[in-house]
Amino acid sequence: MSSQLEKVQELIELRKEAALGGGQKAIDKQHERGKMTARERISQLLDEGSFEEYDMFVRHRCTNFGQEKKSFPGDGVVTGCGTIGGRLVYVFAQDFTVFGGSLSETMAQKICKIMDMAMKVGAPVIGLNDSGGARIQEGINALAGYAEIFQRNILASGVIPQISAILGPCAGGAVYSPALTDFTIMAKGISYMFLTGPKVVKTVTGEDVTQEALGGAQVHSTKSGVAHFATENGEEAIELIKHLVSFIPQNNLEEAPVVETGDPADRMDEALNSIIPEAANKAYDMYNIIGSIVDNGEFLEVQRNFARNIIIGFARFNGRSVGIVANQPKYLAGVLDSNASRKAARFVRFCDCFNIPIVSLVDVPGFLPGTGQEYNGVILHGAKLLYAYGEATVPKVTVTLRKSYGGSHIVMSCKQLRGDLNYAWPSAEIAVMGGAGAVEVLYAKEAKAAEDPKAVLAEKEAEYNKLFCNPYNAAKYGYIDDIIEPRETRFRIIRGLEQLATKRVQNPPKKHGNIPL
Repeated sequence: MSSQLEKVQELIELRKEAALGGGQKAIDKQHERGKMTARERISQLLDEGSFEEYDMFVRHRCTNFGQEKKSFPGDGVVTGCGTIGGRLVYVFAQDFTVFGGSLSETMAQKICKIMDMAMKVGAPVIGLNDSGGARIQEGINALAGYAEIFQRNILASGVIPQISAILGPCAGGAVYSPALTDFTIMAKGISYMFLTGPKVVKTVTGEDVTQEALGGAQVHSTKSGVAHFATENGEEAIELIKHLVSFIPQNNLEEAPVVETGDPADRMDEALNSIIPEAANKAYDMYNIIGSIVDNGEFLEVQRNFARNIIIGFARFNGRSVGIVANQPKYLAGVLDSNASRKAARFVRFCDCFNIPIVSLVDVPGFLPGTGQEYNGVILHGAKLLYAYGEATVPKVTVTLRKSYGGSHIVMSCKQLRGDLNYAWPSAEIAVMGGAGAVEVLYAKEAKAAEDPKAVLAEKEAEYNKLFCNPYNAAKYGYIDDIIEPRETRFRIIRGLEQLATKRVQNPPKKHGNIPL
């Protein structure tokens, strides 16, 4: 009978074996591809010495196609918990050195276990994906494993934050788990996502396309909107996760951490009083305004290169985490379209799920016209944004900087969608439409009959602008709570958020709403 020391030594050797994953040669190949191993990624992500690993000795149970002759401890995924900045998170990292990170029944069970634990204790789940897809030798058991994970993604949605990093291949059914999570991060050059690969595309459609062109980080961060962030490499992706986690709470019953920023709440920026151009159609950069009013100019933008006519992201006001939604006049004049609407709507819903106040900076001339938008369902997409704002019960502060016309005024957190505090700059224009368009509708016949139609339209436009294209008409009815000096915007937002810190609003009891998907 072996001694206790021999048993301990056996344990140590088994741990060493598990730590090697698919072996040193496979690890070397992973490094040659410019990729870290699963354990290296976890080590970078978590606070030093905080990782507690589970199921290190799990092995697959498949006997098809000679699989019983080849198995590795851990079975292709490293799972456990640890801390980021002292806060608990659960993590799984797929190990490409073991069967290409392919998902087996037992791998799925390991992932599901930590997801269940995260739900029990109320902590975020972070998935580091690097997988060749379902393990074909396991057939339906692998598919069932995916479905078990997806079901947990669905139940965890809005309860605990879920973050996915794509650090290698992610194809077929595997893409649905990241798609169901709150944020997806892709690393350029090493990651891709698609439902059907280039070979299948070629066979079915005859289209020649590379993996990168079909589902690379650049494609999904600019064209499809599938990826919320695209980083230069895997290391940068992991650092981004750590930064992102700092802005969000542990679960839907908590609030995000308040941090000491050292930026005075009453700081004013005189430049804001003259930042809006004299010419109504001249663009300016909304980033300059965001950078001026948030704590220390720090802004973590989400989906930066997708639907650039609207800006979304996280910042802090007096140390409190806030979600910002802002039209961008510098791009497409800040109009709303299908992509901008769904981009902002999902972000608003995330903030509402996790008790993060929403600050909206409005300069929107309307919705983008044209058959392309109408055929793409811009009505439904615009309704998503309207629904998201109207459903949200977190504190909502809206500041109208310049244009706010028609339906786009309504969907950008107006007073009737339960905006708590609606401010406007003196340069705000809040109306059904701009003066030029309005007088062409109202005075077309009168102008046509006049000797000088242009003079008549110009006179009527000036009259319309004086009456409607200002913030005072809306303020007269209480739709704007106050008209503020631009330089005071930061202070007024901070004071408003402090006032609303104890806000309590509940929506009518129901199973769930039917958002216009």
